[in-house]
Amino acid sequence: MVFLGGPRQVGKTTLVLQFLKGVNPAWKHPAYLSYDDLTIRDVFLKAQLPTNQPILILDEIHKFKNWRQLLKGFYDTNKHLVKLLVTGSARLDYYRKGGDSLVGRYHYYRLHPYSLNEKNCPPLADLIRLGGFPEPLFSGSERGYKRWSKERTERVVYQDLRDLEMVKDLSMIDLLLIALPQRVGSPLSIKAISEDLQVAFETADRWISLLERVYMVYRISPYGAPKIRAVKKEQKLYFWDWAQIENQGARFENLVASHLLKYCHFIEDTEGEKMELRFLRDIDKREIDFVVLKNGKPQFAVEAKSGEKELAKSISYFRERTTIPAFYQVHLGTKDYGNPKNGRALPFTTFCKEIIQKSA
Repeated sequence: MVFLGGPRQVGKTTLVLQFLKGVNPAWKHPAYLSYDDLTIRDVFLKAQLPTNQPILILDEIHKFKNWRQLLKGFYDTNKHLVKLLVTGSARLDYYRKGGDSLVGRYHYYRLHPYSLNEKNCPPLADLIRLGGFPEPLFSGSERGYKRWSKERTERVVYQDLRDLEMVKDLSMIDLLLIALPQRVGSPLSIKAISEDLQVAFETADRWISLLERVYMVYRISPYGAPKIRAVKKEQKLYFWDWAQIENQGARFENLVASHLLKYCHFIEDTEGEKMELRFLRDIDKREIDFVVLKNGKPQFAVEAKSGEKELAKSISYFRERTTIPAFYQVHLGTKDYGNPKNGRALPFTTFCKEIIQKSA
């Protein structure tokens, strides 16, 4: 089986329906079963998935309580007859815990928003302005983006979270989503958030975890290089939809984070390597925005600066005290100077083309 996860409205259904080419309308095809379609829920409840199709596409199946047992039983009985492609906007890998395990029976892939160098991707200015989700990005309209963003947030909070978790007051999640964009790019203080919302620390932390599971936000942890006094407990938070961030510098940093996370997930999902996106910060507040690790070893570090500034002093400091082999400072200008060993400043578009695309 193949599991395809990713944020709501990132294009999962559009992608998987391409496996049913020539069918009009494709969503009425007997091989496409969506749990959101009330007319076919009996198929899931009675465990009567069709066996006369070479491939079955099961959309949003994680909303069905017993989906793990259903898939395990059907796969073990029909794995030589039917291929299964399963999608979900909640973390299918997380929700497999409990019940019958599906480990060893599927490959898990994550679908991300658009990024630079993808086929037909609009220019960087549009990515920054409208985010990477297909509908608002290709509309080219900021007003259209705002309407889309509001509707998407409401659906995630009041439909997805309601279906998946017991949250007593979903309106508080709304307030949390209003507060979080202001904290992008800075160390995340759960204590400060809990005090702002007047809830317990554990409650605020749980709510953020819920937002991670439905692909609204993600957190990255610090890289504890052995020869520096690195922070070890602080985390940083970013949005899957970076256009939600009003501050332009923080929005650019979020965009860079999302491109690097997509790079890590691509290698991890396709090659099986253990990839991690971290940040580097010591107790004296010197910081490098991102460090990419492969099987526990640093591959390169990236500092995001929206303007064409001189190399950050933290680059030379950490270059001398860590084993990170390459340092890059990406920006929105045109200057390109230096070298990776000592620190190279270059346009973000060049970085994506030379480092991310070639490495992937």
